Amino acid sequence: MHLIRIGGTALNQTPLDWDGNRDRILAAIAVAREQGVSILCLPELCITGYGCEDAFQSPGVQRLAWEVLGEIEPETRGMIVAVGLPVRHESGVYDAAALLVDGRLVGLACKQHLAGEGIHYEPRWFRAWPAGRQAEIVVGGRVVPCGDLRFDCGGVRVGFEICEDAWVAGRPAAALAARGVDVILNPSASHFAFGKDQIRRRFVLEGARACGAAYVYANLLGNEAGRAIYDGGVFVAGPAGLVAEGRRFSFEDAAPTSAVIDLDGLRLAQARLRHGPAGPAGDGRVAVGFAPPATPTAVDTPLHAGRAGWEDGGHVKEEEFTRAVALGLFDYARKSRSRGFVVSASGGADSSAVACLVALAVRLAAREMPACDVARRLGLDDPACDDPAVIVRSVLTCVYQATANSGPVTRAAARGLAEALGAEFHEFDVDGIVQSYTEIVSRAVGRPLTWDRDDVALQNIQARSRAPGVWMLANIRNALLVSTSNRSEAAVGYATMDGDTSGGIAPIAGIDKAYLRRWLVWLERDGPDGVGPVPALAAVNAQAPTAELRPGAAAQTDEGDLMPYDVLDRIERLAIRDKEPPLAAWQRLVAEFPQHSPRQLSRWVERFFVLWSRNQWKRERYAPSFHLDDENLDPKTWCRFPILSGGFARELADLRAAAP
Repeated sequence: MHLIRIGGTALNQTPLDWDGNRDRILAAIAVAREQGVSILCLPELCITGYGCEDAFQSPGVQRLAWEVLGEIEPETRGMIVAVGLPVRHESGVYDAAALLVDGRLVGLACKQHLAGEGIHYEPRWFRAWPAGRQAEIVVGGRVVPCGDLRFDCGGVRVGFEICEDAWVAGRPAAALAARGVDVILNPSASHFAFGKDQIRRRFVLEGARACGAAYVYANLLGNEAGRAIYDGGVFVAGPAGLVAEGRRFSFEDAAPTSAVIDLDGLRLAQARLRHGPAGPAGDGRVAVGFAPPATPTAVDTPLHAGRAGWEDGGHVKEEEFTRAVALGLFDYARKSRSRGFVVSASGGADSSAVACLVALAVRLAAREMPACDVARRLGLDDPACDDPAVIVRSVLTCVYQATANSGPVTRAAARGLAEALGAEFHEFDVDGIVQSYTEIVSRAVGRPLTWDRDDVALQNIQARSRAPGVWMLANIRNALLVSTSNRSEAAVGYATMDGDTSGGIAPIAGIDKAYLRRWLVWLERDGPDGVGPVPALAAVNAQAPTAELRPGAAAQTDEGDLMPYDVLDRIERLAIRDKEPPLAAWQRLVAEFPQHSPRQLSRWVERFFVLWSRNQWKRERYAPSFHLDDENLDPKTWCRFPILSGGFARELADLRAAAP
């Protein structure tokens, strides 16, 4: 047997945080060295951060990336380490993985397939490296090979797939297999989406099996740049299957995972495969006079935290949603140097979900590290903050803001939940402000405002009157005001600009209301593994969602104003994700929702398309939201739509002609 330990580390990096990114890389290398890791894979573009966007094109950014690489280089003595950075070659910028071997840079493997769909815009900043091409660049007076490379490190052959490379049909692994590569490293920046981890697992396993090689996958971790959340995760696999798997959604800066592999066993697996001719001996081969140190370990002993029990349970989506948004909020607060969160708590589903997620961020972080470390990361310097309950009260403030149309049910629900979570709670009476504005405008237009004539305006002024007070409180606390808007309501503009949309972060704007209500029921009864339920949500879940902006006699509900949320969400996916016109969407709904009449469904479809096209300007102004699904409505990351349009006039005429 020829045993070596290989592994990867998920890192929580920040774009353009040169010293912080470097220090986390160096710390990961140090831990790997202590664990006896010989070959270490770190995430894609981990020197600069993945989310630098147009800054990738800056010569200054590229220069500093090389400078930091030079600071990391000598710390890799006795090891083989892959780190990511942007590289300029001739007239293009490339997404590259630098291989550092025994303290020196030996080459740069460049990404061959760029992610350009969904929230990805890599072709805006990078060029795809042509398969089979090699070149040289000069770095600090040294000539360094770059391109489609494989590395022979003292007889151990190492190749690369960089993130998207493994997701495409013609993945580089096939060519690497033909060249007899022993270890494939995959430095990745793969954002979280529901169920995506299972896809990553499949391509890692298939790459290892088909190539007869060891495969190491290392992902980014945390809320790196504001919108995308990276769930982390490291896979180490061999031809026979998964050898080690790292935890996801860690609140730590780094999450390492490693395992021992048998090179002799890999070569035996390769000998049994039929790959065809290997090609010329010099085809992209970089020879390095250093062999990765063998390990004395006689058995395969993974070093990792392991797969969490909840990942094999019956509520994986609920757990993923909880942990992704909690981690996103935690990182957003600490990286923006904010001192907590302020939530305008209405006693309804949206604001209650946001408040719970903030509290859960603290609780989940405290399960991984001492409470004093959680407090330190969140910028709290109170020595009493050594208890998660104290930290929650320090970072979460809930404010119920009453008008004449607010009722005792929502008031009690808001207070009861805040007390159950341990948040600071306040009540503001803003009805005097509402009446003052109403009187000012009434005098200006020369008539009293009435619900029959001025319904929308009278609703909106209540929502807008709630914004200044909570903004002021957030400013005083140096805290983040959290917008409570959800995805379903964003689709149809069922939100008051500068009212309930106010805030610096919109954590649930990427999730639909129907799912959010199901999640709240789960949180009331079960809750995340290791934390448990929030029974106080019963008072929230018992209510029909309502904006509570009309007089009580109107019995206002959200679904009464719009349509059933399950219908709304289905239309949204048909119209926006699948690009179906109104008529086709209606035909699908007639088959899927037999409990509603075709005529009623046609009216809801028309209402959706009209409201969608009228309210793009609102979506353009939403606070940054988290990407949680394979699609969302954020015009800055996924769904671009004109602010001004024809409003589907001809398409809706086709619908009216066909519908009864």
